[in-house]
Parts: sequence; C-alpha cells; structure tokens
Amino acid sequence: HGPRVALTLDACTGQADQRILQALIDNRIPATIFATARWLKRNGPALTEIKTHPDLFEVENHGARHLPAVEVPGTVYGIPTAGSVGALRREVEDGAAAVKAATGREPLWFRGATGKYTSAVITLITGWHFRIAGYSLIADEGAMLGRATTAHRIEAAKDGDVIIAHVNQPAKPAGLGVIDGVLALKAKGFVFVRLEDAFTKPVAN
Repeated sequence: HGPRVALTLDACTGQADQRILQALIDNRIPATIFATARWLKRNGPALTEIKTHPDLFEVENHGARHLPAVEVPGTVYGIPTAGSVGALRREVEDGAAAVKAATGREPLWFRGATGKYTSAVITLITGWHFRIAGYSLIADEGAMLGRATTAHRIEAAKDGDVIIAHVNQPAKPAGLGVIDGVLALKAKGFVFVRLEDAFTKPVAN
C-alpha cells in the first residue's frame, strides 16, 4: 500500500512534547515510543493520553536511568555509561519493569541511551530476551536541530527506514520539524508502522 517507515520517538528525560503527540493522534499516525523509567514517572498526563490510543502508540524500553548500554566505565557523548554488566542489567530490566508498570504490557524492544553498544552488550541484551532497536535515519540529533533541517531529513526517508526523533523536548523547534516531516511523508503516500507491527504481523497483500 505504499512505502513503509517506522517512526520511533525517544523519551529520554524531561517533559512530553504534546505538539508531536497531538499531531500524531490528529493524523492517525502510529509510532513506537522508547521511554525511560524517569520519563514515565514524570509525565503521567502524557502517558494517560498515549494509553488511550493503543492502536497508535507502542511504548518500549529506553532504560531506567538513560545510561548508554556499555559495560565498561566511560562516557558516550558526555553521558556516563552503565559501566558494568550488573549496572547494565539493572538499566535494562528496571526500564522494562517501569514500562510494564506504566502500560500493563511487557516491552519487546530495548534502545539504550545514545544508541551505542559493544558487541558483548548486544549478546547480553538479546540473551535477556529483548530485541535491540536500531535506526537508519536520524531526524533531529537529540532535538538539537532546527525545524527546517529536521523536516528535510524526515522527508528524505526511504521505504524500510526506521526514523529516530525525540518527544521529550517541547521547547525545541525540532519538534515542529518532526511534525512537518511526518506529514510530508504521509502526503506522499508513506505508510507508518510500529516496530511491534512490522516484526510480529504479516504484511497484507
């Protein structure tokens, strides 16, 4: 029925970008939201709204404390890593528990902060029965880009792309660019899918 893309939105810390959520609801555009335990705890009204649209939104695991999924001490983009296997497991499993407590469903997917992993971590996380969610199109560089640049990047999406943007920076212009870009894709006939649908349901002929 047209080229397909998956819109994934990271909810790291901070507040909910209601501009994006409302635009997706108004235009019936599904998305996968990767939420940290911190974001879920701080954004009860947004979570309630998300849960009233289970046909649109899938909430998945972005970790408990937004720590990069790296098992050795260090930093990634200035963010301290999990730093050990034990801390990594707590980041993953406590994040999953927060999603289940908030939504009533077990998350299938995990995306670590910054999207960086070591090969050892990939083996560990998949061994804990989570799929690791990557991406092929970076829309907003952590909500740091402007409206026009963010929209232009999304508009360049191709069939099969997994788009990553952010839904936790309501004061940044990037959120408006996410809306512009997504609506432009819809106007071009793109079909939006959640990761859950893309990987667990057959494609209709």
